[in-house]
Amino acid sequence: MTKKTGLLYVGFGSLSYGILATVVKYANELGAGTALLAFSQYFFASIFLAFLAWKVSKSKTLGSNYTVPSRNLKLKMILFGTTLGFSSCFYYLTIQYVPVSVGIILLMQAIWMGVVVDLISTKGKNSKIKIIGALVAITGTLLAANVFEASFILHPLGITFGMLAAVSFTSFMYFSNLLGHQTHVIIKSKYLVYGGFIVVLLFWNIDIINTFDIFYMVKYGIFLAIFGSMIPPIFFSQGMPVIGTGLGSIVSSIEIPFSVMSAAIILGEDVSVLQWIGILIILSAVVLINIKKI
Repeated sequence: MTKKTGLLYVGFGSLSYGILATVVKYANELGAGTALLAFSQYFFASIFLAFLAWKVSKSKTLGSNYTVPSRNLKLKMILFGTTLGFSSCFYYLTIQYVPVSVGIILLMQAIWMGVVVDLISTKGKNSKIKIIGALVAITGTLLAANVFEASFILHPLGITFGMLAAVSFTSFMYFSNLLGHQTHVIIKSKYLVYGGFIVVLLFWNIDIINTFDIFYMVKYGIFLAIFGSMIPPIFFSQGMPVIGTGLGSIVSSIEIPFSVMSAAIILGEDVSVLQWIGILIILSAVVLINIKKI
């Protein structure tokens, strides 16, 4: 794979993530329950990935290029996959209380949270530039979340769920990179999604039955499964090793403006100039944090 192809893989994976919240909120407005949407996403993703993993396991090249995960590794991947499920649940709850354009900004607090985790894991390596980048990201957040707009009030639950989604997403990114490097990406994604599916079932439980509608399940579930639980991890795993984590983090940040634009176009959300300035500041922070890795 060439570097240009790697950029396209990471970019498309990010765009896939960026459209999710808009689709969920759009479906909500048409009557689809959040519990059903989350369930449908992980239900179809589990089925699709199980089939693809079975096909991969029958491949003759699997044994020479990848290792078959042990029972212990499978359990770890399922355990760490629970953070993916929590991230989806909290994120979809966030946009019930705040606009999608603000919800994505809350989720992307994973930028500075990731810096904190990185500083701890690397024992302060390159700490100055990372801390400055984190502070820049927080400054951009204050603008992008419209906190300086007197007529705009963020719902406390929206902020709470948004921060929980960010913590969950940060945990997922950290844990998913810790293990399974020799496991085929589709097989790894299968077990991570299994873990997320378990969380979704436990988290929403009876609400899934109460909001169940086979029409909405098929109409939106397949789309969310493909663009939310399949394309991003598979494309990231293919593209990131080619372009590197530094450039990869910068390219993947296009999720933020894309999510905001899709919310403005599809949902008709108002996005102020001040918010766009905040988004540009956040993107600058991503570049600042990762510039030495390029």
